[in-house]
Amino acid sequence: MTDLIELLESRSGIVCAVGAGGKKSTLYALAAAHAGRVAFTTTVHTLPPPDDLFPVRVLEPPDALPEALGALRDARRVAYACPGDKPGRWAGVPPELLARLHEEARFALTLVKADGARMRWVKAPAADEPVVPPGTHTLIPVLSARALGEPLAERTAHHPRRVAERIGIAPGAPLDPLAAARLLAGTDGLLKGAGTAHVVPVINMVDDPERERLARETAEAALGLTSRFERVILARMQRREDPVVAVVRR
Repeated sequence: MTDLIELLESRSGIVCAVGAGGKKSTLYALAAAHAGRVAFTTTVHTLPPPDDLFPVRVLEPPDALPEALGALRDARRVAYACPGDKPGRWAGVPPELLARLHEEARFALTLVKADGARMRWVKAPAADEPVVPPGTHTLIPVLSARALGEPLAERTAHHPRRVAERIGIAPGAPLDPLAAARLLAGTDGLLKGAGTAHVVPVINMVDDPERERLARETAEAALGLTSRFERVILARMQRREDPVVAVVRR
């Protein structure tokens, strides 16, 4: 599991997951693997993380978060957010506040869900997405291998027409590896908001040999389209003990 921390460049700082198909499970796997003091938070609406992984929780308005987190410096894992107006969901923390909270509360690692996809497998960002905080150390763009080869439809994609337009295929057409690679490597795709952060994409839900084949083709094509990242991680993030299936390098 230590390898996951190194592969995703998540030893320290603020690490954000964007895209669809495994953002939370990727962040949870990093939290489980990290030996230091870790926070989980969000800049968008989200479901709370698992109790066993983040037993200490803070839900406060933005102006109350610094004091509340400052009182918890002995807690190893802390989840925090703002109270939401939707039952069972947390609201996002203002992105400009996160760097301050990370430093003042002395977290080794702050894990941030910085995008929403309504449980779909693939997405392209809207004009106001993703919500990546200033000072982000590593950006992890995520897509699901289950979307590869499947038609871009409501079942698989968050706003499928937007995804289709962004990568230049017809709505309802299958998401082939080259099209998915354009999404991974596009500055108006899953690289949007990366700024100067390190970037390590994850293709998640690589559950069988066929999905691994398609995921490898996608990763190789994406590496050929951009110099912005040096490797793509193929993973099954729900498999906590050994989530990495393969690493595709330049």
